[in-house]
Amino acid sequence: MVYTFASRCHFNKQSAVIVEMSSTKAFLPLVATLLITCAVACAQGPKTEEEVGLTIAGSVERPLKLGLSDLTRMPHKTVHVKDHDGKAVTYEGVSLIDVLKLAGVPSGDGLRGPNMATCVLAEAKDGYRVVFALPELDPGFSDNEVLLVDRANGEPLSATQGPLRIVVPHEKRPARWIRNVQRLQVVKVQ
Repeated sequence: MVYTFASRCHFNKQSAVIVEMSSTKAFLPLVATLLITCAVACAQGPKTEEEVGLTIAGSVERPLKLGLSDLTRMPHKTVHVKDHDGKAVTYEGVSLIDVLKLAGVPSGDGLRGPNMATCVLAEAKDGYRVVFALPELDPGFSDNEVLLVDRANGEPLSATQGPLRIVVPHEKRPARWIRNVQRLQVVKVQ
């Protein structure tokens, strides 16, 4: 008796492992081991920061895991500011509200009623957290733009700052200029 087995397991967007085998019953343990290994690898998800740079979760229509390449393809804006050391820096990044819109967060005319009590908790890799009220991020309510930046002075952010950082240019103190942003949790305050 001959068994044929074919399966495809994606480890990430760029590569795939294909297992194909024709064998007798003697090879069934090998096939089972390969299936288990493939299932475990698939369940672990992406392995590098390039694959997942930012997670958007909470009270959103579509929870997202965005890669740095996803953010790089979005329209970028530039801001010239002084950092907390007083040095002039040119940051490049995307509007934070535009990133949140990808997850279906209410904005524009949809930002009214109970949605006015929605906030965004930005979390860094080291556990530092800051909060933004959703209306303060929306251009319909405020001219003060908040950016999710990936470049400083034309270069990718350093390891101490990035790969992603939130910059709030209009604030007097850079306390909410959170470094190493990895998660945005959208919370509806009750």
